[in-house]
Amino acid sequence: MDLNTRNAQDCPQAAGRYMPVIDRNRCEGKEDCVTVCPCAVFEMRTLSAADKSAMPFLSRFKAMVHGNRQAYAVRAEACEACGLCIAACPEDAIKLMRTETR
Repeated sequence: MDLNTRNAQDCPQAAGRYMPVIDRNRCEGKEDCVTVCPCAVFEMRTLSAADKSAMPFLSRFKAMVHGNRQAYAVRAEACEACGLCIAACPEDAIKLMRTETR
């Protein structure tokens, strides 16, 4: 199956078993993850002061160039690990982390 035709019913995991983790030093806010996610996990937001202060200077500069907007996994508990966000992100800024051990 082509990743572009996958939908929420095709996701391999139960919601909440994995959660997306976004690398603030890599994300350029291109919104590809928001567009492809069948579970509406992502949202574009302005970087918080705390997120910006935790970033190294070059990452803060890059974020400023891109409008200080980045993806946030606002509904991480809804993630069903389909992998569309990972495939769509041109910066490889998203990884899936297992939330439970079974």
